[in-house]
Amino acid sequence: MNPKIENSTLKFLKDLAKNNNRDWFTENKEKYVAANENIVNFVEDLIEKIAEFDEEIGKLAAKKSLFRIYRDTRFSKDKTPYKTNIGASLGMGKGNRVSGYYLHIEPGKSFLAGGVYQPESSVLKQIRKEISMNGKDFLKILEQDDFRHHFRGLSVENKLQKVPQGFEKDDAMAEYLKLKSFVVIHPISDLDLTDENATENFAKIYKSIKPLNDFLSAPFL
Repeated sequence: MNPKIENSTLKFLKDLAKNNNRDWFTENKEKYVAANENIVNFVEDLIEKIAEFDEEIGKLAAKKSLFRIYRDTRFSKDKTPYKTNIGASLGMGKGNRVSGYYLHIEPGKSFLAGGVYQPESSVLKQIRKEISMNGKDFLKILEQDDFRHHFRGLSVENKLQKVPQGFEKDDAMAEYLKLKSFVVIHPISDLDLTDENATENFAKIYKSIKPLNDFLSAPFL
């Protein structure tokens, strides 16, 4: 039987959102440990399924892929000590590959994502060059049926107003060159997470991101 996200895990995150303080967390540490273990098991199975079409992902350890639940509040106005979500990054920034897959678990706000998120300037410039030089190949990926079935296109969050320096203003790929991240997002419901076939269903969605990830990582391999 495939592992799934338990309702108790989602309940813990909901309760944490209402009681985001150290005393409550300490009193409910066992629930956190159980929720974290549930997610680790889920991600382990997800890694196995993704590795069937992206073998590099099979080298990852689920525990190391999860982000810490403890927030860094040093430079934030929000001083709540804990995140109210649990995220897992699969492949992004590992070795020479800059692209990968992401799982975000947060009751009512969960999603699957992939691509490259806010890369450093040298990496960003190289990706933009690749898109400018191989625009037709890039667009072909975005127009694939599987891709279009799961995604509406690249996220346009934090997009530049003008074409960045070093590129022609009338470049055919100008609108894509303005992006600071190259990410696709697929919202998932709580029912999707607790489905018996969740890891299998999610792997199919991630598989449609694989050509995009290959394109984005190509300049660095």
